[in-house]
Amino acid sequence: MAPVRTRDASAENAQGNKAKRAKIDVKSAADQLITSRKSANGVFDVLECLQSEKEGEVISAVSACGRLFGTFLERGDLFVGRLASEEEMLSGEHSSDGKYAIFMRHRYNSCVKMLLEHLSHDSYQVNVSSLCALMKFAEKEGLKPLEDLDWSEHYSFPRGLIQAVVERLLSKTKDNSLLISRFQEFLEMEDVRYYVMSSVREDVSKVMEKNGREILPIYQNNVFTLMSSINMPVKESELSNFMVKQEAKHEGWKAANLNDHRRAFERMWLGFLKYKLPNNMYKKILVIIHESILPHMMMPTLMMDFFTSAYEVGGAISLLALNGLFVLIHQHNLDYPDFYKKLYNLLEPSVFHVKYRARFFHLTNLFLSSSHLPLYLVAAFAKRLARLALTAPPASLLMILPFIYNLIRRHPSSRVLIHRPSTADEPCQDAYLMDEEDPALCCALESSLWEIKTLQKHYHPDVAKLAMTINTPLRQQEEDISELLETTSYELMERYLQETLPKDVPLEFDPAVVLLQGGGNVLGHHFCIK
Repeated sequence: MAPVRTRDASAENAQGNKAKRAKIDVKSAADQLITSRKSANGVFDVLECLQSEKEGEVISAVSACGRLFGTFLERGDLFVGRLASEEEMLSGEHSSDGKYAIFMRHRYNSCVKMLLEHLSHDSYQVNVSSLCALMKFAEKEGLKPLEDLDWSEHYSFPRGLIQAVVERLLSKTKDNSLLISRFQEFLEMEDVRYYVMSSVREDVSKVMEKNGREILPIYQNNVFTLMSSINMPVKESELSNFMVKQEAKHEGWKAANLNDHRRAFERMWLGFLKYKLPNNMYKKILVIIHESILPHMMMPTLMMDFFTSAYEVGGAISLLALNGLFVLIHQHNLDYPDFYKKLYNLLEPSVFHVKYRARFFHLTNLFLSSSHLPLYLVAAFAKRLARLALTAPPASLLMILPFIYNLIRRHPSSRVLIHRPSTADEPCQDAYLMDEEDPALCCALESSLWEIKTLQKHYHPDVAKLAMTINTPLRQQEEDISELLETTSYELMERYLQETLPKDVPLEFDPAVVLLQGGGNVLGHHFCIK
């Protein structure tokens, strides 16, 4: 076995030396191209390594290309302006310097194309190396542009290269979440952020319209990941970190203007949200929209259509849509027709078991805090919650009952639900219509909160004790339910186990001491054990 191991080790060493030589050759070839024009054809060897199937060779080639063409861009060795074809270069009247510049410009374009393709490579290291090289090229192109740009808007920023990078990041077949998180550091630069937002909007419109507005889960997830990675500035003075420093007309550059940033941000999100989204993405967006999106928009009311469609989806998505609606209604004076009717219909048994229960009841409490609500509406919400309480878990009941009590405290006229004259000995039929969707027609004011009386017999002692509160006059001061919103059944059990119970408790039976031989030989009498 010793000779075999020796041969294997020799083979491995030979393979390692070969890879090492390949790495050194690529680096030395790039260095030679930088220092001398005589070996210009050596650039093909460097580009050929970019197409290698070995990860290590590709990464080495990416590094070499980044150094090679980065130096060419700095020195101005690449052709600037409308690029002639290589056939035109050979047949046209160009100087030797001109031919060299055109030749290297074509090789640079090929390098950029291959680096863009490597953004979809199976290796994450290749992805990152290619991304960093492309962004380095973008910085160099910004300082010394290769194209005739529209100076009225884009100045010397390489918008085309950034747009090509964005198109690759927004893949339709590969989840690029990790690579986009690496790209986030470039989004901290004001000019990169501005042109990325414009590129995302254009790409979304092109891709979604081409695919008939159908749901594209992978693509839309990449778009959302990229957009949610953008941290918008709040003040004009924060716009100070630019990848490309403009020498003139900086004050007229859109990428340096906060309002233009906000306008691009708004168009990007509106352009994305107007298409149909996967249900799980609705949740992701609605969780962050009131803090990370709406405050940076020029006209937040334009989001009304999105909130309306999300609110009508139902379930947890409807609950989360309340956040955005709350901001638009209270901060932007937006009128939402039948809002309380739709909110009323969200109160279903499942609301006590969803992940966003606490947020929902927090917002519902805010919406019902106004003292100008009609009495029938307050009564309808109190009665519906009381009816749902009959089947709710104990953890939810400890929150629902104080919620109902607070409603009654805010609206003293609703105390008729508690103090309703009736004949205790005569059975009566509840006038409340649980299936009625309109709170104005559910006849809540003609009913009473008998459900809370029923909960006084609840098996959980804390619930029963809390339900007994309705037998006494309610205090004027409302109870703070914020700490109760997050209460879970696990917490209730932990709280109960931590309670100190009295050791000596009088019992009506003899406690068992050992198995099958309890006090008084009770089991022996029943099972004839002697």
